[in-house]
Amino acid sequence: MSRSILPKDNLGAFCKENNVAIKPTGTGALDGLTFAVKDVFHIAGYRTGFGNPDWIRTHDEEISTATVVDTLLGAGADMRGRTLTDELAYSLSGENFYYGTPINSAAPDRIPGGSSNGSAAAVAGRVVDFALGTDCGGSVRLPASYCGIIGLRPTHNRITTKGVIPFAPSFDVIGWFASDPIICEQVGTVLLDEPTTTFNFKRLILAMDAFALVNNSINETLKPKVEALVGQFQQTKELKVSPDGLDTWFEIFRTVQGSEIWANRKQWIEEVRPKFGPGIHERLEWASSLDSTTISSARNKHVEIKNYLTNLLAPNEVICIPTSPRVAPLRGTETDKLEVEYREQAMNLLCIAGLGGLPQITLPLADQGGLPLGLSFIGPPGSDMMLLALAVNLCDSIQSLE
Repeated sequence: MSRSILPKDNLGAFCKENNVAIKPTGTGALDGLTFAVKDVFHIAGYRTGFGNPDWIRTHDEEISTATVVDTLLGAGADMRGRTLTDELAYSLSGENFYYGTPINSAAPDRIPGGSSNGSAAAVAGRVVDFALGTDCGGSVRLPASYCGIIGLRPTHNRITTKGVIPFAPSFDVIGWFASDPIICEQVGTVLLDEPTTTFNFKRLILAMDAFALVNNSINETLKPKVEALVGQFQQTKELKVSPDGLDTWFEIFRTVQGSEIWANRKQWIEEVRPKFGPGIHERLEWASSLDSTTISSARNKHVEIKNYLTNLLAPNEVICIPTSPRVAPLRGTETDKLEVEYREQAMNLLCIAGLGGLPQITLPLADQGGLPLGLSFIGPPGSDMMLLALAVNLCDSIQSLE
């Protein structure tokens, strides 16, 4: 692989110590497009930083490149750099204690969201055409909402994660960001190895328990967009997605997630004794305290929820939910406030697709006071290309959805 030119980084979106740009290795559907890669994807000959200086210090250069990166390069895309992530990717804020916070071009005084913060910032700032992220708890969907761009979380296990640092394998997926829905769809044809399709969802399901979690001002902002969406579908119905309550689902999600994160990181943490920034330290300490009985119970409930959600949707149905309960918080917001008012409340919404292994796309269809606000669509397993077709259809008419 030959080196490409590193872009000027006026947004603080790219890594410093291990940045790398690579020219295309082939030609194809992505000819002429540029992309960036989150610092959890391995690149041959370089160390992967994982958002923490102790991690990069204690790991060697990689001997192979992540499969998904090779695939994009082979399809003609030009990799322009490696982007920042939150520490060990265990955050949704985008504020890295050691490496700083990339600029959210849509709202410069506010955070970009994490953990795929650098990738979202690079796309929102028009530095690259698209960017790779990973999404376990919401690390593509939430930054996309905060930055006013498109973000896709594919069906679980739909795209290989070979060459990507594991986080919580029960939920880990590779996702991507783009500002242009057509580019987002082009990337999908390559990574999903499927042709484009038509917008074929017939029934829109409004998840009323999800909308009930969002405060009145956000609901009022979303209301005209949702009403306009209804006209795009043959049928609409309202539904309570979680019979147990979304807060209960979140507890199950974070228990399974936390147990897997600790299982993956325990040996390294105990050997290296790394230092972590605010929020990350507390989260890992909590994950380490989970007992086997709690974990086993959560895993059993996860199986039940996944089966329930898999059977909930017909092939031509799609669920609509708010992507986030709020617009992006201000940079430097207190950690406690970020945890309770932003992370935990957002996770009540984001855990739905995670628990079900379902694809979800967030579209920049609204704003509140000039600040971006995403609206999300969750499809049945394997409906990834249909969601991308939906994005092209709706984003083409975004100005009329009022």
